[in-house]
Amino acid sequence: MKKQIRGVLTAVVTPFDPSGEVCPQRLRAQVRRQVKYDNGVFCNGTNGEFFVLSLNEKRLVTETCVEEVAGKVPVVAHIGEISTATTIRLGKDVAAMGVDAVSVITPYFVPLKQSELIAHYRAIADAVPVPVFLYNIPGRTGNTIEPATAAILADHPNIVGIKDSAGSYESLKGFLDAVKGRTDFDVLSGPDHLAHQGFLEGCSACISGLANVSPEGVSLIWKNFRDGNIEKSKAAQDFISGLRKDLYAVAFAPAAVKKAALLLGEDVGDSRYPIVFSDEDLATIRQVVAKYGTVPAL
Repeated sequence: MKKQIRGVLTAVVTPFDPSGEVCPQRLRAQVRRQVKYDNGVFCNGTNGEFFVLSLNEKRLVTETCVEEVAGKVPVVAHIGEISTATTIRLGKDVAAMGVDAVSVITPYFVPLKQSELIAHYRAIADAVPVPVFLYNIPGRTGNTIEPATAAILADHPNIVGIKDSAGSYESLKGFLDAVKGRTDFDVLSGPDHLAHQGFLEGCSACISGLANVSPEGVSLIWKNFRDGNIEKSKAAQDFISGLRKDLYAVAFAPAAVKKAALLLGEDVGDSRYPIVFSDEDLATIRQVVAKYGTVPAL
């Protein structure tokens, strides 16, 4: 049965302890921080640094999120791997933990035809016993899910939607147009600067990395939109778009988000992948935190 997920899901960071290991206790604190603002949880995504986590660590992260959420908000786990078989194996494992859905990026490193992507996603959706979201992020994987391909995959009874993180309004609109009129396939916006516009045009939810920095700010985009206050939703979007512009000028999103959270007093540890912040970078992030650490009255 296809289930709609609405509102905000935070692409929650994966906290590491001082030795660089996944820290469930710190992760639980971050989950509680999101639940406080009614934000759902999207774990093992880009901001969760899935690309430097082992399969067992991804299982641990998912299990921790599901346990801490305890049914209060939706939990979606990203399971995309290069091979179809490994993706299915991980998907079955996290499905047994009680996630509401899974999300799957395209295979990366190897270029694929649209017909091959269709076969890949159909095999996953056939095998994994929870709803599946496609995940389009061509800038990182090198493979693009075309809108026409998404429309074909929407006919599968276990494929419920797509998260588009291509980064442009044109890409997001392409998916919205491709499935226009369908009530059984949802489009989720990935880029934080498109959350409000996405809601206006029919997205059911947004997946936000910046909610790790400003969970309240992102939640207000959705809550004001849901309540019919479009002006306040747009004001919240302008606040988050400013945060995005200033913070992402420093470094690749996961590292910048994590460092900002640290400077806000959140015990999330450092990023695991190679990243070096200069003194100038750190000064800029401190300025960003000082400017956006508190949500203004909107």
